[in-house]
Amino acid sequence: MPRESLEKLYLHELKDLYSAERQLLEALPKMAKKAEHPELRTAFEEHERATRKQVERLDRIFKDLGTEPGNQACKGMKGLVAEGEEVMKAFHDTDVRDAAMIAAAQRVEHYEIAGYGCARTYANLLGHTQHAELLQQTLDEEGKTDQRLTALAENVVNLDAMKV
Repeated sequence: MPRESLEKLYLHELKDLYSAERQLLEALPKMAKKAEHPELRTAFEEHERATRKQVERLDRIFKDLGTEPGNQACKGMKGLVAEGEEVMKAFHDTDVRDAAMIAAAQRVEHYEIAGYGCARTYANLLGHTQHAELLQQTLDEEGKTDQRLTALAENVVNLDAMKV
């Protein structure tokens, strides 16, 4: 059996992240539309724009590697998106639904943070320093989104949901 390489794992991780981001591009407009709190709607809309830039960064990395992202499906993101859709249907009170959507979105952010952190580490180990810088940019953005969602939940949305 041939020995597998870290380079192959790196490429697998990149393809998984690409699929995850593409799925998120479909989910975020739905979440923004369902959001009652204007700040939450804005956060989802801004994250959609950031996600488009993140996909562009991944495209640059694939181009540099001389390969395509292919059609690998990120099953983890598929499950997280499905859970997000479930909570949007399960909760009819808009404040509670917003709180549930933040929880679902933060699960997504944590999943992405883990994936981008691994990919960045692999890129550094493999000597792909420019890739590592691009992946770190995305990692920083995902962290800021998570912090923004936490602040929004703690200072506004969860408090409104308690009033129900």
